[in-house]
Amino acid sequence: MPAARSIALGCWVAVGNRDEPESVAGASHFCEHLLFKGTASRSAREIAELVDATGGDMNAYTTKEYTAFYLRVPASDFPLALDILCDVISSPALRENDVESERDVILEELHLQLDEPDDLVHTELSAALFPGHALGWEILGTADTIGSMSADAIRSFHAEWYRPANLVFAAAGPIEHGAFVAAIAAAFPSSDGGQAPERVAPITPPVLHRVVPRKVESVHVALGWRAFGHHDPDRHALAVLNQILGAGMSSRLFQEIREERGLAYSVFSSVATYEDAGVLSIYAGTAKAKVRELLDVVRDQIAEISSTGVTDHELRVAKGAFAGSTVINLEDTGNRMARLATSITLRNMVTPIDAYLRAIDAVDRPALVRVAARVLEAEPTLAAVGPVRDRDIRWPGASRP
Repeated sequence: MPAARSIALGCWVAVGNRDEPESVAGASHFCEHLLFKGTASRSAREIAELVDATGGDMNAYTTKEYTAFYLRVPASDFPLALDILCDVISSPALRENDVESERDVILEELHLQLDEPDDLVHTELSAALFPGHALGWEILGTADTIGSMSADAIRSFHAEWYRPANLVFAAAGPIEHGAFVAAIAAAFPSSDGGQAPERVAPITPPVLHRVVPRKVESVHVALGWRAFGHHDPDRHALAVLNQILGAGMSSRLFQEIREERGLAYSVFSSVATYEDAGVLSIYAGTAKAKVRELLDVVRDQIAEISSTGVTDHELRVAKGAFAGSTVINLEDTGNRMARLATSITLRNMVTPIDAYLRAIDAVDRPALVRVAARVLEAEPTLAAVGPVRDRDIRWPGASRP
């Protein structure tokens, strides 16, 4: 991006919370926090001051299948940013006192999440969709695992996984590719690349019902269907189907549930894909007296899409939304960098933008009917948090007692 005046630089580590032993659940996220606490040659304050002095920013996040670290700085500060990023990835201090202080921060983060019903309901949905599997675990870990995780355990986790085999560096901005590759090679001269994690697909059937009673004003409801992974040829059709169902303001669920009936302020659907599985989910928050009507509306919309498909107009709007948002988002160096890093980490390839747009444009109504049959014909898992009992939440027409 030669016209840009900033550079976005990132390192994606191809290890997430699904790759953790259960005894150290949350280690990826714990490690992410600690890498900002200083290195062998720099303190946490020094790192923060160096980044602040450029006017840039540095941050990170953890997902089910990777952990991302990134900076965005003026182009002139790229050498400094690269040095800082390589330093925190390869040489974190991981001191005992830093582990203890950050342990308290993460435990507080867990407590805050429990206080947010709209977050908690998604945690409960994941646990019900993937019972006994790491894809169903909370990314932050649990109070028990975080409370007992030792500094040695975190050091071992870092030493095992933060190796070249699992590291993807990406950059976007006014940068020359060959120089970037040479700089990364110089920063990681070791020939011992390590190994990628071995993953096992979930096979246990979902739990169809999960309710957490809470004395709050609204009932937070999440429904989910198991879908397929990010290598599946139907992934583009699933994304378009999700757009029509509930991903935009013109979507069926938003228009019917919020605009027409006023049943919820917030309602949306979303898709998550993993290496060997996926999820299509719907979320809404509503009053206890409106839960039954809300679920009826969702059922009717699912049934209509599954039986009669979508209209040509809906398909045109959804595909236009994808094409437009893709073009707009990739004007930004951070989004361009993240697309490169995520694509290589998850699929070991980067689909050219024009090819991606053609794949979206090629989605037709028969493809959506096929995907709806693959995903939506099963009874969904239903999770709820709020002033309800188990018997108050039932998928309409469910055969369960």
